Formats: sequence, structure tokens, C-alpha cells
Amino acid sequence: MTEGAITTPGSALLVPAAPFTHLMRLTDDTGLFEHARHATVRREHGYCTDDVARGLVVTSRETDPSTDVLRLAERYLAFLTHAQGTDGAFHNRLNFNRTWTDQPGVGDWWGRALWGLGTAAARSPARWIRQEALLAFTLGACCRSPDPRAMAFAALGAAELLRADPGNGPAAELLADATIAIGTLGPDPHWPWPEEKLAYANAALAEVLIAAGDLLDDPPALAAGLRMLTWLLTIQVNGGHLSVLPSAGWQRGGPRLHHDQQPIEVAALADACATAAAVTGGRNWHTGVHRSIAWFLGDNDVGQAMWDPATGGGYDGLTLHGPNLNQGAESTLALISTLQHHTPSEGQNPRARLGHRTAPRGATSTAATPRP
Repeated sequence: MTEGAITTPGSALLVPAAPFTHLMRLTDDTGLFEHARHATVRREHGYCTDDVARGLVVTSRETDPSTDVLRLAERYLAFLTHAQGTDGAFHNRLNFNRTWTDQPGVGDWWGRALWGLGTAAARSPARWIRQEALLAFTLGACCRSPDPRAMAFAALGAAELLRADPGNGPAAELLADATIAIGTLGPDPHWPWPEEKLAYANAALAEVLIAAGDLLDDPPALAAGLRMLTWLLTIQVNGGHLSVLPSAGWQRGGPRLHHDQQPIEVAALADACATAAAVTGGRNWHTGVHRSIAWFLGDNDVGQAMWDPATGGGYDGLTLHGPNLNQGAESTLALISTLQHHTPSEGQNPRARLGHRTAPRGATSTAATPRP
């Protein structure tokens, strides 16, 4: 990916290529370390499936990965297959001594593991990675989680597979079940959300409904997802820039805080807006992508960049006084994921960049098959 500029209301910013240098720094021959003090790895905290799965997502999204990036994808895939139990569930935490500290389960880490595996199975340029990822995804897709967010993360991987292989039954069933798990919108027009609290990675729920509406021919799901995403963007813009919900979330009827903003919220918004743009063909969704990119580059509540160009790491959070300068895996992956949505040419088809292979509703669609 090359550098390019974006223009947001009142600003023009130079957008760097998605940097993988710090991700390589955080990765060893086992997996991806979760935490860092500034840019220095904190090995004592070990690895987690949550982050490794997100690492597989971003490395699989690269259309022409370098040898180093492809090697990262290989390591992340190996970690996930090692983390998976015989029933399809996943361990989440591995300490530095290479010992699991938990039992396999179906929490968020299961969902994100399927997201990573589904993305790799659909989009990796390496055939063997696609094949191995598909085997692990199919096993994991037999499980279901009682948690709507875990189901949503898993459904994002299912949607990736369905774009490449519309006849994939386990992926279609998982996406349909996730739509049910997310639930329906309440009657209050001022709170068009299926939960009483906005928690974390909120836009992922809207993205799943948008994808289900498109891939499963479910117009009510599509309408609900677009309504949810529109609302999320409306409530998280302040003075023309993003001001995302903090780590504490927002309870319906409660006070709205603005500090301790997390990069994961911005990355989720960028993903959802890119999907909405690809599904609907509406160019208005590009504004959401642009504002997400700009948030990392300094167009935010404190006017400071949320990454370190010298290391390629993303800062862990935005406080009232500026960035938390630690550069852990989650924030660095959120930076990479968001920058991957930048298209230097505004005329470029978002499907070509994001891997969306369906046409806008009402147009003729031809799904691509996995590459040989």
C-alpha cells in the first residue's frame, strides 16, 4: 500500500501505509505478545488468542504481502490451530512458558479466532493457509456462544468466507444465528440499539447485520444494521472529528464520558463503514472511514496522533491528557486494520480493496471462488 492523502472537514492529512514493523516486534516464533511498555515487549504477560486472531485478520487482508507479513500469518495460524480444542472451542491465554492458563471456551476469543480463520480461508494468497484455515474454521463453526459479541466476531469470519464461497453452509448458518443473537431494535428512535448499554467494538454488531442483509438476502437485517451504524456515527462525532465511546461504554440514560477512548472502537467503525460502502454503493460511508483514519493521525479530541511513526506501534488509549504511550498488540492491530482501508484513489472500488465480492443490492453479483 502506498501513502496518500485524505480530506476531512477542515483538514487534509497524509496517510501512511499500514505499518507492520511493531507487529513484527511483538511477534516471536510462538505467537503475538499482548502487552508492551512503550514499544518494548512485556513477555511476562504472555500471548492471547484474541490478539493473534486479529493478527491473522490484518495479515490476510494484505493483497500483496511481503515475505515478513506472510510469515506472520503462518505463525498466527499455527497458534490458532494449537489453541483449538477437539470440539472447536479455543484456549485464550498462553503464558511465556508455553502453558495454557485456561480451558477451551466460546468467549470473544472463539469469535475472533473464527474471524481470523474465515478471513485467511477466503483471502490469503497462500493456498495451504487457506486450506488449513478452512479446516479450523469449519470445526469452530460447529460451536455457538451465548454472548452476542462473540457471535458477531465469529460472523465476520463467516461473512468473509461467504463472499468467496456463497455455498459454504456452516458459514451461512453461523451468520444467520449471529443475526438472531444480536437481536432486534427497540421502539425508541433515540436509542436504535438492541442492548441497553453500548459496550465495546459496537460497530461490529451493525456490520454483521449489514453483511447478513447482503449475503443472506435479509432486507430487515440490512436496514437495521445501516440504522445502527448511522446512529453510532452520529453520536460519536464531535466538531467534525471522531470522539468514540470510552472503555467504560455508555449505559442508556446514563452520563456520556469522553476519556479513555480505545483504538478498537475506531477500527470497528472503519470496518463497518467500509462494509456499508461496499454493500450499498453509498459514498457517504467513506466519510466514516476517513474520520476513523484521521482519528489515529491526530484529528481527535486532544489533537494528538495515536501512533508512533518511529516504531509503527499504535498507542493504547486516548486520555484527557493525551495518548497512553504503551503500544500493545490490540492498539497496533487497530491502527493497521484502519489504515488498510485507505484508498489513495477515491475512484477505487471498495470491493477491490476490502475483498467484498458482492454487488450493490439490485445489481448483478458474481462471487469469486478461492484462488488455486
